[in-house]
Amino acid sequence: MKRWLLVALALAGCGSQTVDRPAEAKGAVRLQRVGTFDAPVYVTAPPGDRSRLFVVEKGGTVRVVRDGRKLGTPFLDLRGQVTTGSEQGLLSLAFAPDYAKSGLFYVDYTDTDGNTRVVEYKRRSADVADPGSARVVLTQAQPESNHNGGLLLFGPDKRLYIGLGDGGGGGDQHGAHGNGQSLGTLLGKILRIDPRPSGGKPYGIPSDNPFVRRSGARPEIYSYGLRNPWRFSFDRRTGDLSIGDVGQNEIEEIDFVRRGQGRGANFGWRVYEGNARYTPRERAPGAVKPVITERHSAGNCSITGGVVIRDPALRAWRGRYVFGDFCRGVIQTAILSPGRARNLTDRSLRVPQLSSFGEDARGRVYAVSLDGPVYRFVQ
Repeated sequence: MKRWLLVALALAGCGSQTVDRPAEAKGAVRLQRVGTFDAPVYVTAPPGDRSRLFVVEKGGTVRVVRDGRKLGTPFLDLRGQVTTGSEQGLLSLAFAPDYAKSGLFYVDYTDTDGNTRVVEYKRRSADVADPGSARVVLTQAQPESNHNGGLLLFGPDKRLYIGLGDGGGGGDQHGAHGNGQSLGTLLGKILRIDPRPSGGKPYGIPSDNPFVRRSGARPEIYSYGLRNPWRFSFDRRTGDLSIGDVGQNEIEEIDFVRRGQGRGANFGWRVYEGNARYTPRERAPGAVKPVITERHSAGNCSITGGVVIRDPALRAWRGRYVFGDFCRGVIQTAILSPGRARNLTDRSLRVPQLSSFGEDARGRVYAVSLDGPVYRFVQ
């Protein structure tokens, strides 16, 4: 993210959009508390498992909520292997598409050297992982303690997508022109890999990745020009990609592309912050403009990207993208399409220290507070 963990742990207003603020009627969407956790940053569930919700705690543990009850024993405990300062920690979890058969899952965390690790594990049982099954898939050196990105997601193509920030600090000052626009580094990118070993290497590179054949470019790169894509998502019905990219000093942004259109997309950082030019006399070829911008002058500080709601029980919000900001905490919804957002709405719901959104195997949607509570949207 950016400063949000500095604000919370030591760690929206709009640009040109028109924001509705409706009175919520009887039968409107509300927040139902699932439980309270230790600095939760993400929730997810294995494909097809309608009984369990997995909650990722920043300090290094993954907790299981089974049939509505939080289990006492962690699913995974990495507390001795994780650095938790600033924006570091255990940041996300992704279950393999064939998890029911393979038992494989992946975590993204900051190790004790301050670097990003993506590690594969295998379950021991439905409620407990095998800590001895660890296999390092990918390691990325982090020059700063912030902008780790940290989200892992299997996309609709069953490939593993990995979000990485620009290396941290401020203004993307690493290298001659920063990391966001450089295809020679994994920083400031969304990566796309096959996490299974391939050709004697810990992971494979899909042959249809956009920069596989470009000299000097890292073949893992799927999208670039990102500052800190803390949370992104694929629409579970359409496969469209939405990215919450954390801003610098003035503007937060949501990016949106149709399914497959993120392939090789440049989202503009550090040349642009939101729609505004940030670095003079530099170029971002073909930069994709954000569909939503949120200004710090309206109380925002760090965008928390969300999901498109497909839960059939949430009739009032179905098909809307739900998101918010860590500092402002107001739940917002919008209808996204290429180049624009419609019906951008500030809801009456608020989650202080809004750290993440997530979905379970049924498509039910959750909001996470770094302060402890995890909520499910219900109607």
